[in-house]
Amino acid sequence: MQLIDELQRRVAREQSVFQAQLLREDISRLIRLQELARTASDFAAFRKGALQLGWTKDDARTHELARPLDALLAAVHAYVGGATGAAQESSIGDAWRDLHRLRMERLVGCLSTPVPKPLD
Repeated sequence: MQLIDELQRRVAREQSVFQAQLLREDISRLIRLQELARTASDFAAFRKGALQLGWTKDDARTHELARPLDALLAAVHAYVGGATGAAQESSIGDAWRDLHRLRMERLVGCLSTPVPKPLD
């Protein structure tokens, strides 16, 4: 899968220890996702297992990622099922970017200090 190769190249040149660790964790999730797609009895079993791969801390907020995560799951499942080629790789990459963007928004939102509402 080109996405895994791309993330591995990024780890090799990443200067931030924090970013490099996030990339390694994502690579691990994607490898486990591929393996799950190979071994699951059907898409429902694949999806059930895939939702528990640690997309958010303890998967407590993974449900908030449903739309982009489902797109990634469908693309990876199809890829493992034999739908290869540039179009499929592109679908995986697009789904990944959407998922990654939303995950980072949620992560930053969790880390930011809430601003108190004005007292009018």
